[in-house]
Amino acid sequence: MDVEPASQSPESRSWRAWGATLLLAYQSLGVVYGDLSISPIYVYKSTFSGKLRLHEEDDEILGVLSLVFWTLTLIPLCKYIIFVLAADDNGEGGTFALYSLMCRNSKIGLLDTSQAAYEHISVNKRAAASNETRTNLLIKNYIEKHKTSRIMLLLFVLLGTSMVISDGVLTVTMSVLSAVSGLKIKFPELHENCTVLIACVILVGLFALQHYGTRRVGFLFAPIFIAWVGCICCVGIYNINKWNPSVVRAISPYYVYNFFKKAGKDGWSSLGGIVLCITGAEAMFADLGHFSKLSIRIAFATIVYPCLVLAYMGEAAFLSKHREDLQSSFYKALPESVFWPILVVATLATIVASQAIISATFSIISQCRALGCFPRIKIIHTSSHVHGQIYIPEINWILMLLCLAVTIGFRDTDMIGNAYGLAVIIVMFVTTCLMFLIITTVWNRSIFWALLFIITFGSLELLYLSACLTKLQHGGWLPLVLSLITLLAMSTWHYGTAKKQAFELQNKVSLDQILSLSPSLGIVRVPGVGLVYSNMMTGVPPVFAHFVTHFPAFHRILIFVCLQTLTVPNVPLNERFLVGRISLPEYRLFRCIVRYGYKDGRLDTFNFESHILMKVAEFIQQEGAPSSSAYGEMAVIGKLSDQVVDVVSTSKESDRKKICLKEVSGREEVKPEVRELVGEREAGVSYMIGHTSVIAQESSPIIKKFAVDTVYGFLRRNSRRPVVALGIPHTSLIEVGMAYRI
Repeated sequence: MDVEPASQSPESRSWRAWGATLLLAYQSLGVVYGDLSISPIYVYKSTFSGKLRLHEEDDEILGVLSLVFWTLTLIPLCKYIIFVLAADDNGEGGTFALYSLMCRNSKIGLLDTSQAAYEHISVNKRAAASNETRTNLLIKNYIEKHKTSRIMLLLFVLLGTSMVISDGVLTVTMSVLSAVSGLKIKFPELHENCTVLIACVILVGLFALQHYGTRRVGFLFAPIFIAWVGCICCVGIYNINKWNPSVVRAISPYYVYNFFKKAGKDGWSSLGGIVLCITGAEAMFADLGHFSKLSIRIAFATIVYPCLVLAYMGEAAFLSKHREDLQSSFYKALPESVFWPILVVATLATIVASQAIISATFSIISQCRALGCFPRIKIIHTSSHVHGQIYIPEINWILMLLCLAVTIGFRDTDMIGNAYGLAVIIVMFVTTCLMFLIITTVWNRSIFWALLFIITFGSLELLYLSACLTKLQHGGWLPLVLSLITLLAMSTWHYGTAKKQAFELQNKVSLDQILSLSPSLGIVRVPGVGLVYSNMMTGVPPVFAHFVTHFPAFHRILIFVCLQTLTVPNVPLNERFLVGRISLPEYRLFRCIVRYGYKDGRLDTFNFESHILMKVAEFIQQEGAPSSSAYGEMAVIGKLSDQVVDVVSTSKESDRKKICLKEVSGREEVKPEVRELVGEREAGVSYMIGHTSVIAQESSPIIKKFAVDTVYGFLRRNSRRPVVALGIPHTSLIEVGMAYRI
């Protein structure tokens, strides 16, 4: 990044910051809020698709409108904009971001790596223990002491995550199919197969656009979104003035009470349709990494919320005078002169609506993959400015196929709406429950405020959930099936990965033991630098011991590279590498722990290799010297096992990249060992990685054999190989085959 000129005044920088925030708010309109804003097309239709009927009085219409108004006000505006967005994990949002925040601030999670890996990470600041109340400590200690509760918490988080993925399928299908169905208003004879075909074409085009990235898609879609909310807002005002201005009375909660009093059980059942007015609210939090809290708050409070309220009021005003048009009230309420333009904009707006949940799905799956709860996939970072903007090819095409299958298989927006509402409300309830733990264990607030939060929002969401569950047989089963399959895959991958790492730790070998056996083994040191990849921060991985036993030779300079993904979104580059020496200096053995955040992109192979060797050179050069080296002043800021220390140069990273390692080695003050490192690099750099197969032991239970041998084995065979994920060149690769019996 370019350094700002020193001559810039604070006022100038403030204007630049506000300009950047407003630009992000503009982009967020095309990505975050499309799903939320497209709901007026199908909310009233879905609400009255059951037993609820309109009568001569306006009680039902005003009651539904009042429920829609207060649901929009309480959940998206109060819960998400005010509270949930404040629970970001260093700028990242979503279900997994809440979980990683808890993992890092306490021991209630199962994804927390060794605390040594978190040494001197600037974003890893825990709350002071003195702020914790007695009740908060009891909650935290109970979960920490009982492993079953920690397992259930992880499964609960994975349930919410899998529901978001299911939501990604249903949102796109529901939005596109509802918009295309507007054609039947002008062409009643249009066959159902034609609308399905048009919807499928739009779906294919939508997913084909995803590789351009969130930034470009946001700029492309934002004008469409602004045109859409402008249209529904103006049409809403027009209908209010023309048909029934008195509908504004529905902002009074009295009409909610009156609605349930007169509608009774039918009113409760209709909540499954009303909940569709908040579909997409979770995307405001899940897409947080693509934008910023302030930009999302500005866009929702100033544009999205008021336009939606006016749109729902206008449609209710039209319905109060045209009860016969209930099943197509949105399109019937459009003035004849603007019908076709708004239909075109509505169709385009459904693409915008789909973008919100697709981006959220990419973000959440990226977090799951980084923290070991999702198979290895390719993640492409589409923006150099906003690091959270990503594209995942495999997930993109899988979502497309599932959307096409649901569109062709269901065809009915009422059934898809039932499934859609259930998926949405489950995700929101999971977020509410996790917020209870965030308030008590991370924010260290009184249990009173946590209970007030979960009672206020949780009781409302449970009411909607109970209504949605009654429609399981009418399409509600679909998100449960999709989420169950996703949950099974994620939990099995996490279980298999954890067992694999536990096997390596139990079977690690002391390097001193290998070196003591070197005369009997006849170990030969060959020219070059060897990088041995493993997940171990101490000891020697069993794969390397297996290799040396059968092929007693390794490079003159050997670096054990341990890649650690921490439960923080990003690790600064100058805090990423922990470098240290193993055993005596004459053996030329080092360990390098590379720490990534779950949103960090990986360097390409050449840059990664250069960074490691540069850090090793810095470590060698500063050994025995208190403060000077070839690169300027450096400081030892931390120690780990095996004398691992983190060496950070105070010289600018941009300046250091310009210095070639070979040029540095020619300086007089550089130690001979650094020159030796440069010479061995010129001889060649090789990468050693294990090609392991994980097999359950013969005595294992049948369930474990099925999970490890069948499910986990299938996922490993069909996910990206570690070599591909790490970008290791095949010409420099040494793969060591080994079977792990767990």
